[in-house]
Amino acid sequence: MAHWAEIDENNTVIRVSVGNNDDPDEGYQWLIDNLGGAWVQTSYNGNIRKNYAGVGFTYDEARDAFIPPQPSPDCTLDEETCLWVCPEEEVTDGA
Repeated sequence: MAHWAEIDENNTVIRVSVGNNDDPDEGYQWLIDNLGGAWVQTSYNGNIRKNYAGVGFTYDEARDAFIPPQPSPDCTLDEETCLWVCPEEEVTDGA
């Protein structure tokens, strides 16, 4: 089965659906004909678009990747994986 992410006008994923994988164009066309919207294919194994899309992710056309929401302003985007890298929190032992 092929997986497709519907994106809104801001390229934010609003839902993910499964389509026919026998003919990917057929599955995509079914989504367009029956659900409307803008759809981008995603993959569980990371073969395309780096990360499996989830609701709230952003599709970055320039990177051709789904990027999860930034967990903290201190986190930076790893350009290779398109995942956020956050600084390790300081651990105090109360001393």
